Amino acid sequence: MIYLNGEFMPMEEARIPVLDRGFIFGDGIYEVVPVYSRHPFRLREHLLRMQHSLDGIGLPNPHTEAQWSDLVHRLIALNEPEDQSLYLHVTRGVAKRDHAFPRGVQPTVFMMSNPLVTPSRETLEAGVAAISAADNRWLRCDIKAISLLPNVLLRQMAVDAGAVETILLREGFLTEGAASNIFVVKDDILLAPPKGNLMLPGITYDVVLELAMGHGIAHEVRKIAEDELFSASEILLTSSTKEITPITSLDGKAVGNGKPGLFFWKLHGAYQEFKNSVMRRA
Repeated sequence: MIYLNGEFMPMEEARIPVLDRGFIFGDGIYEVVPVYSRHPFRLREHLLRMQHSLDGIGLPNPHTEAQWSDLVHRLIALNEPEDQSLYLHVTRGVAKRDHAFPRGVQPTVFMMSNPLVTPSRETLEAGVAAISAADNRWLRCDIKAISLLPNVLLRQMAVDAGAVETILLREGFLTEGAASNIFVVKDDILLAPPKGNLMLPGITYDVVLELAMGHGIAHEVRKIAEDELFSASEILLTSSTKEITPITSLDGKAVGNGKPGLFFWKLHGAYQEFKNSVMRRA
């Protein structure tokens, strides 16, 4: 079951006009919310990030936070899996093809649920491979825009190379992954690139930094140079669906000793404990 413009319906019945600006221009934003045991994880933070994206493209929010929360919980209840990945999608709506914003047009609001598939134990114990590439995207990567063609092409580079992710570099510094945030361990310090217009402010990124602070893990938020990435003892990938995943190979070379390291295992354990405690309180 999905939600489209005020109605819950089977996905097969959903129809969107071809002149929707999301289809014509990629004029819209999206959000992804993980759901554990039918409880949306950090929903308010996801909705605040959605608001930031809407503000970034000058699109008024079609719903209040309370209305979004109600819709999210209703959609969760209508779908079977206990753990779900909710996709929220808002476009500027249907109008004649013209670059300028149309007036008096209702936004298109679409939501769907998929089963949430997190990394397997085997994946976590082995780690995953990544490649590096120049970050050739636009300069507002903090907006979670649906116009994702650059990310699609960068992610496909990883797939073609038999890797899981492409780590992006801009002017000699790490920004993020094609579909994730990236942390680096260098000289026994967990390093995170600072938030800004060149990376998406990840919800899991925030949780990792909170856990590092709460568990006495040395960490810094600062610009990470390219050579620090390639000489790192550990590299971690984070996202709402991949949670915290170790990268053990970069551009065909082992990261550290080629196995998930102590920082990963400590953060992974802390994340699972934190996630379970949040769900118990929900």
